[in-house]
Amino acid sequence: MVKLTIDGRNLEVQENTTIMDAAESIGISIPRLCFLKNINEIAACRVCMVEVEGKEKLLTSCNNVVEEGMVIKTNSPKVRRHRRTTVELILSQHSNQCVTCSRSRNCSLQTVANDLNIQELPYKMVTEKQEWNKNFPLIRDSSKCIKCMRCIQVCDKVQGLHVWDLEGTGSRTTVNVSNRQKIDEAPCSLCGQCITHCPVGALSERDDTEKVWDAIGDPEKIVVCQVAPAVRASWGESLDLKPEEATVGKILHALKVMGADYVFDTAFSADLTIMEEANEFLERYTSGELKKRPMFTSCCPGWVRFVKSQYPHMLGRLSTAKSPQQMFGSVMKTYFAEVLGVEPERIFSVSVMPCVAKKAEREMELFYGEYAGHDTDVVITTRELVKMMKSAHINPDNLKDINGDSPMSLGTGAGIIFGATGGVMEAALRTAYFAIKGENPDLDTFKNVRSTGFQANNGLQEAEFDIDGNKVRTAVVSGLGNTRELLDRIERDEVHYDFVEVMACPGGCVGGGGQIIHDGKELAFERSKNLYGLDKGSNVRYSHENKDVNELYEKFFGKPLSHRAHMLLHTEHQV
Repeated sequence: MVKLTIDGRNLEVQENTTIMDAAESIGISIPRLCFLKNINEIAACRVCMVEVEGKEKLLTSCNNVVEEGMVIKTNSPKVRRHRRTTVELILSQHSNQCVTCSRSRNCSLQTVANDLNIQELPYKMVTEKQEWNKNFPLIRDSSKCIKCMRCIQVCDKVQGLHVWDLEGTGSRTTVNVSNRQKIDEAPCSLCGQCITHCPVGALSERDDTEKVWDAIGDPEKIVVCQVAPAVRASWGESLDLKPEEATVGKILHALKVMGADYVFDTAFSADLTIMEEANEFLERYTSGELKKRPMFTSCCPGWVRFVKSQYPHMLGRLSTAKSPQQMFGSVMKTYFAEVLGVEPERIFSVSVMPCVAKKAEREMELFYGEYAGHDTDVVITTRELVKMMKSAHINPDNLKDINGDSPMSLGTGAGIIFGATGGVMEAALRTAYFAIKGENPDLDTFKNVRSTGFQANNGLQEAEFDIDGNKVRTAVVSGLGNTRELLDRIERDEVHYDFVEVMACPGGCVGGGGQIIHDGKELAFERSKNLYGLDKGSNVRYSHENKDVNELYEKFFGKPLSHRAHMLLHTEHQV
């Protein structure tokens, strides 16, 4: 243990503890911009400097460890002068148009500058401007980049894709797409982790909210909205709602208030996905197709983009089932259009997702008879949903907890846990067990596929189950860096599984690139506990017991894996 003093307070901490962590242990938060624990500890921003008695130069607190007898000041006049000058210099190369920035009021640079009472700049402003494809789902504004290198480190160390890199030298050093590529040429999975880990507004999703407002204002359009399971675990965080207050029913009510005609819970189409995917797995498993290589889930578009660019020879191992988002859109523009007695072109399908990659996934074409279009017309993220609510001056206190519209209002607990890593696997195994045994498993039978914490076990959960004498070997992995490691082990025949679930974002959709941003905090695991709690409290917890899904099969699809189901609920994965 090491004894020291910080801002006049005596404390004792473990040796090799950083000054920043020591200060945090007694409730002193040292300002920082570039720091991400275990990911970016390079002291690039120089904002976290502190004064140590007996040392002439200030020290960075994020990567210097405590020493016995240290007397540290985190906010002395010398520290404040340095910190103010540093932030002023950063601001001189930063577009300071905060009122038009997506991160306004949730920006670390804005917060630090306000705390330092910086009201004008003594330096000439020179901002950088790089060209960017504004149609791409991920948007980069180089004039806001502060060169903290978080995006580079997250993409390299966590996701292993190396999309970003430094270029130039000296004062001309900047961040750009690696290898001088354009972003739509790079192997970007659109996981959005660079967005949620950027401390400013240099990275964001493409804003599609005006497309939704335009559709709502069009009398010829019938606007139908779906809300993904993981959205309910995050949306209330920026509105000061407790988890139990931030229900999906209130989101549905908010969408109705904004002008949507019909609103649904994507947990319904998650159950539909399970019916198709679980039966597809059983078909492949019993045919012997999985003896050498497993079947992989296909509901995460970030993972699908990853395998297309990194392991294209493994595309045939993906489930052909569409994601819940795309299945919902297919049902809306076929079955639901027939229920309403309208042309599919009048249906405008909006999905609220925790994900940036979903914006690219919606480009998938839908063919039904002579009709050709898209399953989904517009995707908005959790952040865009909250933005729209604020734009409509909706007070969360006035929202009611309503049910989704008929005939697809029911979603089960199995559909809800889709938003957490391991949730798809667990839901599928519950239904696969029933298909084999003709009875439901105990609800704790498959809980071993659940994650035990953020980045625990390198994001990998392995489990083996015996179902009526059939040994089923499973793996669940989240984070693309972890996924690459797992795929390489599979290809080297070091491990073998029958069924593998992959989520691009660490922790699953709850940690998605479209979720509410809390700088420096990883909340995926906490959010997933919320979803598992909702599953536990659900009246129906098996996808095959969803009455609305079963009715859909009876009236329209016939049965899982039918010809019509294959035409509308499945796809061919192509590079």
